[in-house]
Amino acid sequence: MIERLSATPEGIAAAAALLDAGGIAAFPTDTVYGIGCRAGDDAALARLFAAKRRPAEKQVPILAASLEQASALGYAVDDRVRALAARWWPGPLTLVLGAQEGAASRSQAFRVPDHPVALSLIERSGPLATSSANRSGEPETYDADDVLVAFADDDLLDAVVDGGRAPGGRASTVIDMSGPGARIVREGPITREQLAETVGRID
Repeated sequence: MIERLSATPEGIAAAAALLDAGGIAAFPTDTVYGIGCRAGDDAALARLFAAKRRPAEKQVPILAASLEQASALGYAVDDRVRALAARWWPGPLTLVLGAQEGAASRSQAFRVPDHPVALSLIERSGPLATSSANRSGEPETYDADDVLVAFADDDLLDAVVDGGRAPGGRASTVIDMSGPGARIVREGPITREQLAETVGRID
């Protein structure tokens, strides 16, 4: 049975403890509800993919509370990345960062969500590998009731933090900063022109 937790300090602490123990939880973000597990917990990530019925070879982004959390996982942060994060985080910008020694993959997408519940949870639990809280190919979820319906037929999702209705909106802009240049991977709310004001030329 999926545990429904309130978006209070006590509920967020309970969700963080569940994540620390290898669980997976859903929570609101600044677009839709997400489903996440501790970054680097391979067993929990496998459960997340199983819950979504999504191929395990597809990488998922990591939601962090700060650029320092991304760097601590072994990914490269340079002056361009710092400038982008200073201007657009928290917010609708996903940064793809290149690996340094000790990183789990050659590159990784990171974002800091602009939502108080998500940020509170990540600050307590650490960075979370996160995907949208829905079965692969099915509609996205916008509140805890949606999540409970979407994952009702198995026991892979442990809990949902009920933070009210997520605001919706466009998915984030994704920019690849893992190499010497900058490349737009996905258009979103932040335009190429706005990004170029910060990093200069974009391929």
